[in-house]
Amino acid sequence: MHQSDIDRIVQTILGERPGAYLTCKDGVCNDGLCVVHNKNGVKNIVSCGADRVSAGIGIEAAGGVETDLARMIDHTLLKPEATKEQVIQLCNEAKKYNFASVCINPSYVSISAKLLRDTAVKVCTVIGFPLGATSTAAKAFESEQALRDGAKEIDMVINVGMLKSGDYEYVENDIFAVVNSVRRYGALLKVIIETGLLTDEEKIKACLLAKRAGADFVKTSTGFAKGGATVGDIALMRKVVGSAMGVKASGGVRTREEALAMVASGADRIGASASVKIVIGENEPKTIEATKSSQLY
Repeated sequence: MHQSDIDRIVQTILGERPGAYLTCKDGVCNDGLCVVHNKNGVKNIVSCGADRVSAGIGIEAAGGVETDLARMIDHTLLKPEATKEQVIQLCNEAKKYNFASVCINPSYVSISAKLLRDTAVKVCTVIGFPLGATSTAAKAFESEQALRDGAKEIDMVINVGMLKSGDYEYVENDIFAVVNSVRRYGALLKVIIETGLLTDEEKIKACLLAKRAGADFVKTSTGFAKGGATVGDIALMRKVVGSAMGVKASGGVRTREEALAMVASGADRIGASASVKIVIGENEPKTIEATKSSQLY
């Protein structure tokens, strides 16, 4: 995709966007993290087009609509100090509550795949995480290894610096290298564009490049940079990619009420930092006893 083509599409999208488009009705986020602090904003993120939102260890579901809600959650644990026991706990929660996937660092893919064998829960891992600044060759190799270890979904981080430098060919090729690996294994690719570091024009360009390269989803953020998913970003990303791709809102859904509001608005996937609370409520036990490592083998 030539720069002139990208610039033309960017101007068209920005020119079409009405003033109310970024807030999507009443979903005004005062701190830029509406999935955490603004209930109406959370509700509207999904109505604007989010397919997934990220959530982590400690968010569960029970009864009624919560079962459907759990199937929309990417149950996530990406902190650097995460232990093997915590990953086992994450997988046990995912099995018990039928989360869509567990999202863990690459070193834990094989363990997670073994624990989740013969279940509907997928193993998702992150590539080039969290900076996106590793080489294309490194991302491709890392993806291949993760897929061989049992990953079914890959969340890769774009090279933000190259995007901001205007080297669109590099960014597209970077994504395409991972797409090649993912397609060979019949897996799914989500591209993290790190919206908190981008202007609106750069967000549009990142989404266009991900779409052109053949990715399945665009995702707002890693959770390791400033900001998180906002109503405006989700609406803008959906506008760019249309219905052919998924949009994942990543950034801090922590309560059952917030998650149910997303489902009521039509969300397909949720990824946040507190998955267990969401499905069991505040008055229920918040953790599951971790399985001993010896039970893996």
